[in-house]
Amino acid sequence: MKIVIVGAGRAGLEVAMHMTRIGHNVTVIDSDEAVTRRASQQHGMVALTGDATVAAVLEESDITQSDVVVAMLRRDADNLAVALLARAAGVKRVMVRMRDNAYRPVYAAAGIDRVLSETELITGAIATAIEHEAIRHAMMLGDGSAIAFELTIPEGSRVAGSTVMELAVRPDFPPSCVLAAFYRQDGGVEAPRGSSVVLAGMTVLLVARADEVAKAVETFTRA
Repeated sequence: MKIVIVGAGRAGLEVAMHMTRIGHNVTVIDSDEAVTRRASQQHGMVALTGDATVAAVLEESDITQSDVVVAMLRRDADNLAVALLARAAGVKRVMVRMRDNAYRPVYAAAGIDRVLSETELITGAIATAIEHEAIRHAMMLGDGSAIAFELTIPEGSRVAGSTVMELAVRPDFPPSCVLAAFYRQDGGVEAPRGSSVVLAGMTVLLVARADEVAKAVETFTRA
């Protein structure tokens, strides 16, 4: 894909680097020449210096040929301007990083529905980790009503040795909980099947309704 990322701060540059590593064609735009020079010289990216809220600057990035435009500037007003210019240029996939939740209805009214809220992502991850010591990583999904999280099955867990099918019919298994992935020791990921066995020491990815996370953690970690 051809991707334009507007805003090459720490988060924007990390996203750009990741997308470049996995084979996408990435262009970054930032108003700070030192930032774009670093993106170009240190990371080999196509980097343009300029104010992306100005249509001519976006046009210089060949935006009309882009598959995705991601606005990650520091101000929501600027991200909104970039998103509207991208839409006007015919870009079908436009995403914005939202700083202020008050802008959510503004983005919605403008037809920008791919809105990523840093506050919600960080709050969900930290709050879940604080509340549940066993959880390694977590992310809020949708409107926060569901959470995806990783945990490692401890030695002596009562579910160790059970198949996914056996877990699903346990009376203490939360109805909303889904086993989404097993992480292998070699770093690979396995999609669980009904006959897949949950083992002690295994790290699993679970998705559950927010109000059932505690029950899910207890189910998988209690001896």
